[in-house]
Amino acid sequence: MSISVTPKAAAQIRKAIVKRGGGVGLRVAVKTSGCSGYAYALEFADAAADDDLSFESEGVQLLVDSRSLPLIDGTQLDWVREGLNEGFKFNNPNAASNCGCGESFTV
Repeated sequence: MSISVTPKAAAQIRKAIVKRGGGVGLRVAVKTSGCSGYAYALEFADAAADDDLSFESEGVQLLVDSRSLPLIDGTQLDWVREGLNEGFKFNNPNAASNCGCGESFTV
């Protein structure tokens, strides 16, 4: 089980960690929410939590709690620009469908 990031996403994560003054990596989680049932949650981490699993991808550390990992196993996090908007995009092979806003999904 693992998750990964593209080179573009890794560059954005590194830039954000420097801008915030440090941190060990990006915590990726799933919460029950959104119009499709589950929503992605991202936050920068100063330390790993007891239930975090750690993955290194493109030189950045990704932390995922054991409850979230089965829902996002195999996911690749990308950084995309669509028109005037830019941000992270989740390429989750476990998602049966995504809502129109792209921030929630079903399995």
